[in-house]
Amino acid sequence: MMDTKITIPYYHVDAFTNHVFSGNPAGVCPLKEWLDDITLQKIAAENNLSETAFFVKQKDHFDLRWFTPKTEIDLCGHATLASAFVLFHHLGFSSHQVSFSTRSGVLSVSKDKKGCLSMDFPARPGKPVMAPESLIKGLGKNVKYVYKARDYLVILDSEDEVRNMKPDFQELSNLDCTGVIITAKGSEVDFVSRFFAPRVGVLEDPVTGSSHCTLIPYWTEKLGKKRLIAHQVSRRGGELFCELAQDRVRISGNAVLYMKAEITLL
Repeated sequence: MMDTKITIPYYHVDAFTNHVFSGNPAGVCPLKEWLDDITLQKIAAENNLSETAFFVKQKDHFDLRWFTPKTEIDLCGHATLASAFVLFHHLGFSSHQVSFSTRSGVLSVSKDKKGCLSMDFPARPGKPVMAPESLIKGLGKNVKYVYKARDYLVILDSEDEVRNMKPDFQELSNLDCTGVIITAKGSEVDFVSRFFAPRVGVLEDPVTGSSHCTLIPYWTEKLGKKRLIAHQVSRRGGELFCELAQDRVRISGNAVLYMKAEITLL
């Protein structure tokens, strides 16, 4: 039991979009100091978004952590973008670039004059692997080209196939990975994708920055270009501007505030 009442500012931000009700919603909770992990996990479960981000200010950077409704994860793009958006637009952070210390190293987010945010993330190229049985059953087809980094990356034949995929989430939850990325060359953009992560409590993530750490190296090599435009073709959908820079990727997009509130812990 807590001895005193704790209040936490709470921002609900739609990332990788210019419009509310699209993109990927993230919860953002600025903290004065860290709460215990159990409380952080309970807040994320109560918010019931794919990720809730928590950050604490240090001298020249912010410590940042991300939680799904079920577990803490090692990297999240849209909630990092959302955290930077809150700092730039609602908490008076005056520099054009903010640095976050995370489980995946130091991540930076910069803001251009038009308000577009660009994240500097580690590249995570996948290695070719045989498709495990749960992946084949989960996607309902024999897949030819499968790669593995943190997530499984599955290459499909067309954008329509990506859009029309109806996975068996129970089967996918048996996989030894955070999630499953399916992707194909786009008809109007360079590539499209979707992301499923039932093992960590997210059946389908609307727009997933971290999956592009694996998608960008693949499509850069396949298409022979370093700057790419991507669409994640979930129901909500989102647009990402991508670039490969050696062992790093730049993932850029916009964000918009849906709600500002206050969490009260008694």
